[in-house]
Amino acid sequence: MGQGGVALRGRLAAARGAWLVFEDEAGFSMTPPQAKTWSQRGRTPVVRVRGRSRRRISIAALTCYKPGHKSRLIYRPRRDDGRRDGRKSFSWRDYRDLLIAAHQQLGGPIVLVWDNLNVHKAVGLREFAAARDWLTIYYLPPYAPDLNPVEGIWSLLRRGWLSNVTFSTPEHLVQRIRHGLRHIQYRSHLIDGCLAETGLTIRPT
Repeated sequence: MGQGGVALRGRLAAARGAWLVFEDEAGFSMTPPQAKTWSQRGRTPVVRVRGRSRRRISIAALTCYKPGHKSRLIYRPRRDDGRRDGRKSFSWRDYRDLLIAAHQQLGGPIVLVWDNLNVHKAVGLREFAAARDWLTIYYLPPYAPDLNPVEGIWSLLRRGWLSNVTFSTPEHLVQRIRHGLRHIQYRSHLIDGCLAETGLTIRPT
């Protein structure tokens, strides 16, 4: 693990009694991820997709860990309204509302770890965090997706519920995403596995 990972490990060890929460956002379009599958010899499977493909939905997800508790996955979708001047990604207010909901669901303080996306450092979000004693924020080192377990959630989703699927409508895409995320939500060992893949560990205090 690089120096950034070592430094992050040291900071996380000091998160006493709080939920350790990682966040990431991903966008999904009508073009499905490709994955290996079975077929008859000489008959290559064909997945037909629409000619135009752009982002249809964004998901912001939180993986939540605390020694002695089952790991949790909390997420929120954001639909692309199709307008050229419309916002296609999450605003700082969207993240604020997601963190408030997570605090209510987890019932305890949160140590949040996320990347250096500009909106994560918005003035309004920093002021919100500074006024909440239950929220502490750390930033991942630059270009370190391998330290974020939410990346593993996206991998499970793309390799499982979204791969090789012909999406008929944006609603169909949303339905498949929700189905996959709900499946992961009820299987904490999958969420634990995503943390293990990062090489980070949480030590009980």
